[in-house]
Parts: sequence; C-alpha cells; structure tokens
Amino acid sequence: MAKIIPPSELIINPDGSVFHLHLTPSQLTDRIILVGDPARINMVASFFDTTDYEVQSREFHTIGGTYGGKSIMCLSHGIGPDNIDIVINELDALANIDFATREVREHRRRLTMVRIGTSGALQPELKLGTPVIAEKSIGFDGVLNYYAGRNEVADLEFEHAFCESVRWNPLWAKPYVVNADEELVDRIGRDDMVRGNTISAVGFYGPQGRELRLPLANPDLNRRIEDFRFNGRKVTNYEMESAPLQGLGRLMGHRAMTVCSIIANRMNSDANPNYKTAVRDLVATVLERI
Repeated sequence: MAKIIPPSELIINPDGSVFHLHLTPSQLTDRIILVGDPARINMVASFFDTTDYEVQSREFHTIGGTYGGKSIMCLSHGIGPDNIDIVINELDALANIDFATREVREHRRRLTMVRIGTSGALQPELKLGTPVIAEKSIGFDGVLNYYAGRNEVADLEFEHAFCESVRWNPLWAKPYVVNADEELVDRIGRDDMVRGNTISAVGFYGPQGRELRLPLANPDLNRRIEDFRFNGRKVTNYEMESAPLQGLGRLMGHRAMTVCSIIANRMNSDANPNYKTAVRDLVATVLERI
C-alpha cells in the first residue's frame, strides 16, 4: 500500500505548488543547478537558450528553461544547511509524491543536482579562484543525524578519525561524512578541478573559526583541521551546504555534488572580494558538463 503524506507534513499551496519553493511538479526538471545567492540566478539563466518560467518566494528564486537542448532549472537556496533541508525535501516531493493523491510514487524519479558556490580554503596551497569539488563533505550541521539510514550513507571511519584528531567538542552536533555522487564527480570534475574534502559549517563566523568581538570556544580548531590526515586525505575548505545536499541526496536516491570557487584562504589570510568572474566561468563549465 502506498504511503500517504498528510497535509501537516507536506503543505501544498492553493495553486498546487510546494510550500516554500512555490514550484509545481510540472516545472521540475531532472537537471538542477543550485546556488546560494538569489541574485545569482539571473546570471546562470543568462546562459540558457530559452527561459520557460521564473518563480520567486523568499530566498528561493528559480528560473527554468533549456541549455544545449536539455531541460534545466537554476534554484537559489539561500545560506545554510537548514535551507538545504527544505530545498531537497521539497524537490524530492515534487519528483516522487503525487500532489493530487498525496501518495508516494512507486517508481522513483532521480534528480541530478549540482551546487555551485564560494568557499574558504583551509590549505595554504589552494589558490584563489581554484574550483574545489566536495568529493567528501564533512557536516558540522547535524542535519543528517535526524534521518534514519544516516550511518548507511556515511563514512564512519573518516568521522571517527576526524573527531579523535581535532578533539571534537561534545557540545557540538556530531559530524557526518558523505561522498558526492561518484558518476557526477567524474562527469563534472575533470583535471581542471581539485577533488577535496569540504566542511559544511553551521555558521559563517564562530562556527568557521572567525573571531570578531566574541572569543571562540576552541580557537585552535582550524589549525587542528589543517593538520588532520586520514588515508592521505586532508580537509581542503569550508562552506555551508554541501554535506546536507550530498547526504540527503544519497538517502533519497538522487545524484548530488558541490563545487566551489575559492574566494579566501584562511591559512594565508588572503581574500578576493572580486570573485564574480571566477564564479561565472565555473557556471559555464558546469552547464556544459551536467
């Protein structure tokens, strides 16, 4: 018997669109570009051959169309892992729940999602403008810990070694480590991109070791992270969304990955506020390969 999703768990707007994204099932495409900044959607869509629709709701801005003969959409998710929990669940609902009957569909639709973002490097050799794929993503946010099956999609050995090495503070959410979709990484990430191990932080300042007026609980955490090694792998960069995207994608059976342009190096104290050209070039590359 098909699972029925009650109205309290999946809110469908009067126009038939899903609650936060305000998208309808007919607008969903199998290929999805995800970005954080709602204003960046127009830049991505400027590459499209055709534009079929545009929807704006809160920080969730979507433009759908075609590129290279393929249907595609670009969606902004805003900042932070909590927003990714909303976006991926609602995209999956559009794909795999019948909005008329509220039944979970028997045959599952698989989405391909690539997040294009910006990031801060944690290794001194990573130059500004370098594209880094989150081949493994380390979630400091705890989002995946609320879902059954979390351990089945996580790299538990990496998690344990990481927590031991950096002396993880027990007051924080337990980190989880998830791989990006391997086929998608091979398709998008050729020899012009670094394959890295990316942290998804739960905030921008203290949770990433930035100290302004408030002192940090663990001021040497970034140095411990820089020194960490597991089977020759080291942590490459910080951002805020790759782990819940890749973790929820794996649990739901979708292809998901993140690639970020390095706009700051935390070890060298370098930053490039004029990063938009590098991001635009990265968007063009991903669109050709997705």
